[in-house]
Amino acid sequence: MKLEFKKISTITKIRKKTEVVNFSVKNNENYFANNILTHNCYMKRHLPKGLNISINTSTILTEINNHAMFAVVDKPNQTHSEYITYDIGCNSDIALHAKYNDWEYIFNFFKQHPIAMGSFATKYVNPNLTKFNPEGKIRIRFSLMPQIMSDKLEPNTSKIIDRIKAIDAFIDAGYDVHINFSPVIVAGNWLENYEDLFHMVDTYVDYKNEVKAEVIFLTHNEGKHKYNLANNISGENEYLWVPTIQEDKVSQYGGKNIRYKHNLKSDFIDSFVKLHDEIIPWNIIRYIF
Repeated sequence: MKLEFKKISTITKIRKKTEVVNFSVKNNENYFANNILTHNCYMKRHLPKGLNISINTSTILTEINNHAMFAVVDKPNQTHSEYITYDIGCNSDIALHAKYNDWEYIFNFFKQHPIAMGSFATKYVNPNLTKFNPEGKIRIRFSLMPQIMSDKLEPNTSKIIDRIKAIDAFIDAGYDVHINFSPVIVAGNWLENYEDLFHMVDTYVDYKNEVKAEVIFLTHNEGKHKYNLANNISGENEYLWVPTIQEDKVSQYGGKNIRYKHNLKSDFIDSFVKLHDEIIPWNIIRYIF
C-alpha cells in the first residue's frame, strides 16, 4: 500500500459532553498526531501475520507528555478519576510481546508522570511484569471469555483461570487491574458459560473493591472473515460469523463489518448485565457496548 501524506482539511469543535473515540483511516488506520505516525487498530485486524513494533519510543513518550500537560480533560470521568489514561497496546499485547519492547522504560515514564497513566489489555500472564512496581500508574485489563471459546479463538494465550488468578498478584505488585470482557460472543449456551466465568471471578478475586470492568460485544470484519475461512481458523462460523443474528455495518471509511442486530443486542446486553450483577455486583462495569 502506498503511503500518502494528507493534511486535515477542517476541524469542527463540539461544545457538549459526549462519548469520544479516536478517528481512523480506511484499511491501514494510519494518521499523524503531533508529528507522530499513529496506528489506530486492534492487533491482527489488518495484519494476520507478523507484528508491528514502535522503535521511536522516546519520541512517542515525549508527545504523550506534551499532550497530557496541555490536554483539557474533564475529571472525573469513566476512564480514571484523576489521571489521563493512554492505551499503549492497541496494536499489540504489551505483556505477550514484552521482549520486543522496552517495557520497563515505558512503565517508568508513566510511574513518574504527574498526570499520565498507561493502560493495556492482555490475554497473557507475564510474571516478569510483577518485578516492576508502577505504583498504580499502569492499568492492566485482563481479557476474559469462557474457556470453551478461548480454546478455539485464543490459541497460545494464558488459560482463563490463570488470568483470573493473576488479578490479585498484579495488584499486589502495584498495578491497577481491571477486567476486559471482550469480545462477548453470543453462541450456544453463552449465558451458562458466562455464569461459570463470573463465579470463577468471584471466587479467586479478593480485591473486590478495586477491580472494575469494560464489556465489548463482538464486531467482526469481512476481510478477516475471508482470511479465517481460507486458513481454516477454528471457531469462525461457530462463534464469529453468524449472519442470522448479525447485521451489516459499513463504517464511515468504507470498512465492511458485521455486528449483532441492534434489537437483539439490546436484549443480549440486558441479559449479560443482569447475570453479571447477580454474581459479581462488586465488579462495576465502566462501559458496555
